[in-house]
Amino acid sequence: MAAALNSDLFVGAFIKKMQSVLFGQVHDFKRKQLVVLTRMVFLYAKYQKHVKRSIVLLICVALAERIHKMARLMTSQRASPNTTKGGQTETGKPRRSGAQLDKRFFDNLRRLIAVVVPRALSKESAMLAAHTLLLIFRTFLSVAVAALDGQIVSALVRLQGQEFLWGIVRWMGMAVPATLTNSLLTYLQTVLAIRFRQNLTEHVHKKYLGGNTYYAVGNLDDRVRNADQLIAVDIRKFSDSLAELYSNLAKPTLDAFVYNVQLARSLGVESLFGIMLIIQASMGMLRVLAPPFGQLVSQEQRLEGEFHFAHSRLIEHAEEVALYRGHEAEKRSITRRYMRLVRHVSRVVRLNVFYGMLEDFVVKYFWGAAGLVACAAPVFAQRLPGTSAVAAVAASGSNDLGSRTRDFITNRRLLLSGSDALGRMMYSYKEIVELAGYTERVTDLLTVLDDVGDGRFVKTKVGTAAAKTTDEADIVTQRGRVVESTDDVEFIGVPIVSPNGDVLVRSLSFHVTPGRHLLIVGPNGCGKSSMFRILGGLWPVYGGTLRKPSMSQIFYIPQRPYLPIGTLRDQLIYPDSAAEMKAKGITDADLLDILDVVQMRHVVEREGGWDAVKLWKDALSGGDKQRIAMARLFYHRPRYAIMDECTSAVSMDIEKTMYTHATNLGITLLTVSHRQSLWQYHNYILQYDGQGGYVFSKLDPERRIQLMEEKQQIEQELASIKEMELRLQDLEMQAATY
Repeated sequence: MAAALNSDLFVGAFIKKMQSVLFGQVHDFKRKQLVVLTRMVFLYAKYQKHVKRSIVLLICVALAERIHKMARLMTSQRASPNTTKGGQTETGKPRRSGAQLDKRFFDNLRRLIAVVVPRALSKESAMLAAHTLLLIFRTFLSVAVAALDGQIVSALVRLQGQEFLWGIVRWMGMAVPATLTNSLLTYLQTVLAIRFRQNLTEHVHKKYLGGNTYYAVGNLDDRVRNADQLIAVDIRKFSDSLAELYSNLAKPTLDAFVYNVQLARSLGVESLFGIMLIIQASMGMLRVLAPPFGQLVSQEQRLEGEFHFAHSRLIEHAEEVALYRGHEAEKRSITRRYMRLVRHVSRVVRLNVFYGMLEDFVVKYFWGAAGLVACAAPVFAQRLPGTSAVAAVAASGSNDLGSRTRDFITNRRLLLSGSDALGRMMYSYKEIVELAGYTERVTDLLTVLDDVGDGRFVKTKVGTAAAKTTDEADIVTQRGRVVESTDDVEFIGVPIVSPNGDVLVRSLSFHVTPGRHLLIVGPNGCGKSSMFRILGGLWPVYGGTLRKPSMSQIFYIPQRPYLPIGTLRDQLIYPDSAAEMKAKGITDADLLDILDVVQMRHVVEREGGWDAVKLWKDALSGGDKQRIAMARLFYHRPRYAIMDECTSAVSMDIEKTMYTHATNLGITLLTVSHRQSLWQYHNYILQYDGQGGYVFSKLDPERRIQLMEEKQQIEQELASIKEMELRLQDLEMQAATY
């Protein structure tokens, strides 16, 4: 027992000895650290002016270097060469894969800003100025609220009830202008977005709906496949993004500047410099790890457009698809486009999860912790032995608990607000790259509209056009002359070339004067409709000379007439309006007389009068539509009428009446038709052979009918001879077997 007791006493004594030694070493270590920290504080106090000057100089050098980089970016050549939207640059290199924050983006943005803010003295400029003033007012109001917050907490710590209540009253008083300012900022941002969209849409409509640009964009050029998506959706998103970016970028920038000035006064330039170093390092890391949002947004909008186009195409051709029972094929096509969109959006969402988590951690927590350390540094500096004077200077003479609390709360509020401002600036980077995607798509649309307006087209060569010789391929790049004549139509060596590059007729020449009605015949795909598109100004003249009267003297009637949205009256007078009809001195009674010619007077009463509004393409039959188109021709009474199988759905007696009335009105007819009944209304014939050749000659309807009847008779006789020869061979074979 005694031995065991002695052993326990020995162990206990040993443990106490070891604890005293260890605690002594730890205390010595802490004391040495405290001494080092105290010396550093004294050194800082001794050379404080030099440190501040060095930091300010370093900040100025960094700022100058940043400005120099931006200047080089703005004045350097584009990061990628000019592109032609056919997929390659002018130098033959592949075009860049998506929107980027380079000089091209800033050039495109300046181009669009010049459209949405047309003048320095405009409504948009006034709104931007008012928005800027409200942003400045709200920033200084936030600084005042932060100071008041510190005073309220200080009064609470000091148990000063009167000061506390007075602070609450002032707090509620500041709430009125603060809430009004926030509401006005939201209102101005929304109105700015609407004004931006209105100006940009009007600018695009002026180009897109000027002349035949809307036709050329979809038929002669391959660069824009979904102009409706770009005009209706992308312009809206660009306008909203631009308006939001101004608010989301200008306000945080102003906040960060004002808050940093206030913090520099409270904490010193050194603490603020340390915080900014941490922020710059973390922002650099976030930029490196950020996904390519600009490219992702641009690709998403392209996939959205393709999905929208697939549905629009199905609606347009619903009848044909239903008759072919092609719903499954269309479903596969639409589903394929939709799944591409879903996969892309899912990828973007997955990238946003990781980046959003990292961004929130850095902005909300890491920056906040650094700010709290900076706020607490002056307070804990007073705990250092022999540093009370330095700490007092750093704390601006505030040593009591209430003052320390007030300064800490105010600085903390400013730091959190500054951290939030910098965080919003970080979020703005993502918004900027998204804006870059919208900017590129809208600018590409404007570029295509300008090119098409100047007669420059980019068309992908497919099929036989891709295998043409150099001379034939050069035809597409050439341009002929279009001369406005007084009353005649003449093609002089004009090649008939499709936009794809297929040369249908190398050189077409003929002359038509008023009263010389022309019948055009030939096999499918020989160039009949192509010639009309060139004459109507839809396709460019690739060579030679085209003489024609003004487009107001040429009227085109296709096989399937276009019926606009509007009243029954609008169907007859299109593209005139009711006011233009009255200005011409034409009344509804005159329109009834025109309907009498095409035997459709009953339609007015049947459909509910002239002002009835319906979906006329569904309300009228195919024959009624063609008769409405002929009535439209009689209303306008042009000098020339292009008739492209426009009476294929009407009976011959009505067709005879309409053609007779057209010739009586002095309208020269250029007709494409295979009906022999129409030959008697024409004087000349232009016949294509389908091999690139043609014959233009005078037409004798009776003689041509006789020749056609004789031709058919001979063909029948030759067919019967072949049948008799085959029967003779069969009989000989049968006789040989018996």
